[in-house]
Amino acid sequence: MVEYTAEFTAEEQALIDKEFARLGESTYLDHAGTTLYAESQVLSAAQQLQRDVICNPHTCRATGDYVDQVRYRILEFFNTNANDYHVVFTANATAALRLVAEHFDFAGDGNFHYCQENHTSVLGMRQLVKAKGIYMLTKDDIELNVQDQPSTPAPAPAAVATAQANSLVTFSAQCNFSGYKMPLTVIEQIQRRGLQQLGKCVWSAESQPAAKDVDSNYYVCLDAAAFAASSPLDLQRFRPDFVCVSFYKIFGYPTGVGGLLVSRRGAEVLRKRFYGGGTINYAYPHTMEHQLRNVFHERFEDGTLPFLSIVELLQGFRTLERLVPGRSIERISRHVHGLARYCEHQLKQLKHPNGAPLITLYNHAGYEDRAKQGGTVAFNVRTDSGDYVGFGEVACMAALHRILLRTGCFCNVGACQHFLQLNDETMDAIYKRAGRICGDYFDLLDGQPTGAVRVSFGYMTRIQDVDRFLQMLRNSYLVIAKPQQRFSFIEQQAELLPKALQQRAQRLRPRLLQLAIYPVKSCAAFKIDSSTGSWPLTKQGLQYDREWMIVDMNGMALTQKRCTDLCLIQPRIVGDQLELHYAETSCSVPLSLSVQAANSARCHSKVCRQAIEGYDCGDEVATWLSQSLGLEGVRLLRQSAQRSAPGTQQQQLSLVNQAQFLLVNRASVRSLQFEESLDETVDRFRANIIIDTGTPFEELAYTQLRIGDILFQVDGPCQRCDMICINQRTGERSPETLTTIARMQSGKMRFGIYISRLPSGTDDTLEQQQQLTCGDVIVVS
Repeated sequence: MVEYTAEFTAEEQALIDKEFARLGESTYLDHAGTTLYAESQVLSAAQQLQRDVICNPHTCRATGDYVDQVRYRILEFFNTNANDYHVVFTANATAALRLVAEHFDFAGDGNFHYCQENHTSVLGMRQLVKAKGIYMLTKDDIELNVQDQPSTPAPAPAAVATAQANSLVTFSAQCNFSGYKMPLTVIEQIQRRGLQQLGKCVWSAESQPAAKDVDSNYYVCLDAAAFAASSPLDLQRFRPDFVCVSFYKIFGYPTGVGGLLVSRRGAEVLRKRFYGGGTINYAYPHTMEHQLRNVFHERFEDGTLPFLSIVELLQGFRTLERLVPGRSIERISRHVHGLARYCEHQLKQLKHPNGAPLITLYNHAGYEDRAKQGGTVAFNVRTDSGDYVGFGEVACMAALHRILLRTGCFCNVGACQHFLQLNDETMDAIYKRAGRICGDYFDLLDGQPTGAVRVSFGYMTRIQDVDRFLQMLRNSYLVIAKPQQRFSFIEQQAELLPKALQQRAQRLRPRLLQLAIYPVKSCAAFKIDSSTGSWPLTKQGLQYDREWMIVDMNGMALTQKRCTDLCLIQPRIVGDQLELHYAETSCSVPLSLSVQAANSARCHSKVCRQAIEGYDCGDEVATWLSQSLGLEGVRLLRQSAQRSAPGTQQQQLSLVNQAQFLLVNRASVRSLQFEESLDETVDRFRANIIIDTGTPFEELAYTQLRIGDILFQVDGPCQRCDMICINQRTGERSPETLTTIARMQSGKMRFGIYISRLPSGTDDTLEQQQQLTCGDVIVVS
């Protein structure tokens, strides 16, 4: 059992709690996004603004003194001094990264290397760097450079470059997705020896990028935005050439000010191009001549600094020292790591009644070693059957419990790709085809998560906050076991959610994903999806569904059991014609039943031992079918008379075997885990209505459901035969399909459910033409 040991004394905790009393009943768990500012911090800042005259530092010497004092405090915070590092103020860490990307001198042949698990802002550097090649390193690639940590502080790397080219390696000191801390000992090793692995080349100026870079000076840019917020960065011990920080992540206030710390060595390879006000000694308008300032930071701070925000950083430093006295950032590091370790252990204990874990965690090294893990926990919620719960739903539940946390990829798509095991094809499916964008709540694709849930802790986070979060998960996903109950809970209070989550709340319930019409019995489907929209209903079911069938020379229905090539005949409804396509050939018959009747002979056949009447569709289509299928004497027959379901005179059927509609749940299909694509497996079951509830086989317990405005009753499960062993795209048989279902259901062959439409209200709406529309909400009763 992992016990939490408090870092702060009772008196210290009481003082901290008083500073953040404004939280009230809310629980804030997104300190990786930004920490919170203390009440006294902003009051003191306001008092300083009221008391002092703080104006443009180009005019006011006192303001310049304040700014210089802040530079000193920053250097002190990172245990360094002005002899070793320059402080350049930027808007934030992103702006600091951009400054390095724009001005780093690669000397022609240098390469740019970055870590896969980097913030989006690091990926953006690729658009600006003037490198010979751009390479992606994995975490493991970078850690190949780890050697035994020196017992004494490492000497600063030589300032004088020895090779002809300069290469730049950029990575995060702490991953903002998982909280993993990169071993900072790699910094010196990379600077001295270069990289053991170049990484994956994502762009090169040459057709054949080099396999190894041996003639380059290596420089390290450390994205310390997440790390510096709650961990001590000792620049006497670890000496990256560039360090990028955002101060709002450390102090909560003010925003709009960050910093780039540049070592003396790093300063040698930044070549300033653009210059703005305050960065030059002079610039002639009548010639190109100009001269940059001699002081390094003055050359890179274009225009007037955000001097009010910079001055207010002093209150941030003072507040930390007052609320967390004695090596503040070291104590904060112990505090948030202790909370994260406790939280991770408790999450592991959450289990469904069947013993299945509620949580899947994402981290590299666990939570035992503070040197390897920060105060962040990333995870996804799972059902008792192992399926994922969308992070958007979790965000809704948390918000209604007044818990503020973060979901998605957190501007770190590379970490998402790694931890969620998304291959290149899936990435394209998520972002290019499904249209997901950063920050949205598109959380599941075919049941697989596209992001995660993240909680992160600050010095003002209490153990009670973690417990409240854990209780929310228990109540929401262990006590309230049924998704329908959670959906109702969220929908009833949706107006209390932020606007973006209100939109997600509207999409909690499963929706109609696709309609499939099989105009010709046993032939391929004609599909209706979100791009084509709606399809009308008749008394028999979906319009034109199983209205035609192919019969042999004896007038008996031809099915895929006898001729698997039937699945290769593609029916299409185009205008007033039913078109049949096979390979490169096609044929058509009229859709109008009256036109068909005027030009056709009557005939008879049977479906499921029940006699049916129809029209023969003529010699032309019969000849085409015979040639396509390689069978003599086949004919196309169209149903002409109404057919009632066995045992009832009310439910009308087309040429289907048993019921008006067959519904299949993609979640159930996913659970089969066939090696073929999910869409191929779904096609095997030849359903009319395809949904995805996220929970396999829950449809087998349905008695009624509403799709849009249309009410359906469940007639029972579909007992499958060996027809599902036929791949509907190739016609090839694979017997394991049926045996897999039998194994999963203890010998039963049930898959999908039969449903039929019910009238609603006092009027018989079956007499009215209604439509099903892809995207319709599904409500189960």
